[in-house]
Amino acid sequence: MFSSVTQYKNQHYSHIKKDCLDSKKLFEDPEFPVTNASLFFSKPPPGRVEWKRPGEISDDPHLFVEGISSHDLNQGVVGNCWFVAACSCLALKPDLWQKVIPDWKEQEWDPKHPERYAGIFHFQFWVFGEWMDVVVDDRLPTINGELIYCHSNVKNEFWSALLEKAYAKLSGCYESLDGGNTGDAVVDFSGAVAETIDLEKEAFHSDKEKQEKLFEDLLKVYDRDGIISCSIRAARHEIEMRMACGLVKGHAYSVTAVKRVRLGEGLRAYFKNETMPLIRMRNPWGKTEWNGAWSDSSAEWEKVGSMERNSLGITVQDDGEFWMLFADWCKYFSETDVCRLINTSLISIEKTWNEVVHLGSWTKHVEPLKNRCGGCMNHKQTFLQNPQYVFDVTKDMDEVLVSLQQRDMKIHRMIGQGENLTIGFAIFQVELNRKYRMHDIITQQIVDTSAFINARTVFRRCMLPKGRYIIFPTTFKPETLGEYMLRVFTDTDSGCRELTEDKPKVKCWSPFLGYPQAVSHVYIHKAEGLENQDSTGGADPYLVISCEGSSVQSTVQKDTLEPKFKTSAIFYRKTPRKPITVEVWNSNAVQDQFMGQVVLTGSVTDSTAPQKVQLRKRGQKMADEMPGSISLRIATASKLTDL
Repeated sequence: MFSSVTQYKNQHYSHIKKDCLDSKKLFEDPEFPVTNASLFFSKPPPGRVEWKRPGEISDDPHLFVEGISSHDLNQGVVGNCWFVAACSCLALKPDLWQKVIPDWKEQEWDPKHPERYAGIFHFQFWVFGEWMDVVVDDRLPTINGELIYCHSNVKNEFWSALLEKAYAKLSGCYESLDGGNTGDAVVDFSGAVAETIDLEKEAFHSDKEKQEKLFEDLLKVYDRDGIISCSIRAARHEIEMRMACGLVKGHAYSVTAVKRVRLGEGLRAYFKNETMPLIRMRNPWGKTEWNGAWSDSSAEWEKVGSMERNSLGITVQDDGEFWMLFADWCKYFSETDVCRLINTSLISIEKTWNEVVHLGSWTKHVEPLKNRCGGCMNHKQTFLQNPQYVFDVTKDMDEVLVSLQQRDMKIHRMIGQGENLTIGFAIFQVELNRKYRMHDIITQQIVDTSAFINARTVFRRCMLPKGRYIIFPTTFKPETLGEYMLRVFTDTDSGCRELTEDKPKVKCWSPFLGYPQAVSHVYIHKAEGLENQDSTGGADPYLVISCEGSSVQSTVQKDTLEPKFKTSAIFYRKTPRKPITVEVWNSNAVQDQFMGQVVLTGSVTDSTAPQKVQLRKRGQKMADEMPGSISLRIATASKLTDL
């Protein structure tokens, strides 16, 4: 991810604070004034609001009281449980909150030196690939002397209220925080990659094998400092409705622990090694808990030894935090947001990823073919007008992570907009040597596609074989304009880049060296009937496809005389009459052995169906010593943008 820090509204914390100290005045933020416009755009708070500084609310104000904790947060009158849940998760991760709350020791009140206090604070959020430093003054909205929005359990602790004010400023006003997604806030706190898992749709509660795998995945995410949250889907009239089990519908919960809890007492428990998969959550209200199995005072805790209970910090009080059996969690909760902190460090003992980030936009042009807003694959006439990004998988098989994120739209809620676009992406496997944009879908193979949803982030994990691929980030409907950020994670450098050219450029030397007159796409499906090459009776064949001095080599197929290649190449041909040659070689540690070839003349008939062509030995006539055959298809086009 990008690491630069940008000053929001061009407000520099250190400069402003120095000016305030020099003038002996407390900061008053002109970019987020104490007016109704900073509070709401349609629904006013329930009472007369007074903006007060922490020193007017408490005699001994502090940023933190006895450190930072997930119990420091309680939701106020605005419906931003999703944000408060994300803050609860943040409080558990020192490396993260110290980035979000920079210079936290310097920002703390100093009772011995009140002259050093300027009424100014700053926080940092990860916005579209860069850290944004947001400055706020310390004037907070109150009714009857009490904070009306996010607040701590103790009256003189203000980090959560000030952090919320900075986030509200970034979003336009406090009411813009009414309704949101916990995963989005976590991404804003960390630059993590967010994945939403639909627990209900995937029916994890009824599939023990899937349930066990999900638990192991979440356990790994939590142990690696990832952040997890969850919620229960609700109809509009059910939002924040308490269920008989104590859980609340349409409400975001932060996951504060994922653990296999050991059953039994003493040494017997260790030797028996019987565990239960449990998950701990916190309600942002700071009260109202699950009352089923493994709740605070349930009998199930009698199965757990006293040492284990103490290490887990079990408390029998309505503080909003509780444990659940993982199977019950899968049963009651509808979805979970899993935010992974992807390790991209060059020096690490853990798995590291290569990350490529591209910022782009879906735009409309006066010339339709130059549009970059073609919509999803349902719109075949315009789909290929979308942005295209090519990348390579260089290992035989590799996991690829793709995240597509759109601009945060909350700031537009004040003008009656602010809804997310419906976005997604498709991945095609293309020719090994493609370097120009795709203009035809028929000859390409789609290998994966995301769901299309109106979420800020769409994420997909996929296993891909060695080869070249193109990602199409798109909106669902054509001519929908917007900005996006595409992040691609691979094990090794993928060379991910945007394809902007439709065909080779005409250069000053083109009249002398020639310019492509046609384009041909060759797809090799398989080879059959090859001659024995090894003492074992097999071979390790691979293909070399050549045309006009350029060539493409396939991956090696191990120990087979009937390899399946699924290899394709594309050639921009200056002299269409010259042949395309396909050669089969046997990979050998000492010296590669030639196995046979096919020579395709420029007059080969186009075909979208596989054709079987016989191989021959190099330098021999077609009728002599046939070692086998190749199944292929070839498509040629006179226009350079047809394939």
